[in-house]
Amino acid sequence: MQEAGDSPRQWCYGCGESNTEGLHIDFDVDGTVVNGRFLPRKPHQGFPGVAHGGIAAAVLDEAMGWAMYAAGAMAMTARMEIRYRRPLPLGEEVRVTAQVIRDRGRRLEAEARIETASGEVLAEAKGLFLRMPEETSRRFNQSFLGTA
Repeated sequence: MQEAGDSPRQWCYGCGESNTEGLHIDFDVDGTVVNGRFLPRKPHQGFPGVAHGGIAAAVLDEAMGWAMYAAGAMAMTARMEIRYRRPLPLGEEVRVTAQVIRDRGRRLEAEARIETASGEVLAEAKGLFLRMPEETSRRFNQSFLGTA
């Protein structure tokens, strides 16, 4: 599926611009806090008019993954707990924020939340992430991010 000259990151399901099936979350990093914008679309539907809960989970997981990068860690999700507060409406842009709240060496903990433009909390998550071994992290950076 990857085209010649495309970065593998462009195909990321959460934030990749080239992935037509993806979520297309647009992230900004402000220090250690990650902020993103996401527009739930009709293909994300669960019940009529609202996104499937798995889409909200993917948005929260992606934001916490970006929080790992913002904290300077290459880490993978080990566990995630989600609290759904309100349905995620289709066709309305929402915000997602995340940050690492604890770094214990190999284990990192993060929190994320999805909110409406007016600040109503739709979903929250806490996650445990495991830092990749140095060699794995280096290979990942080279192949996925195009860095050393």
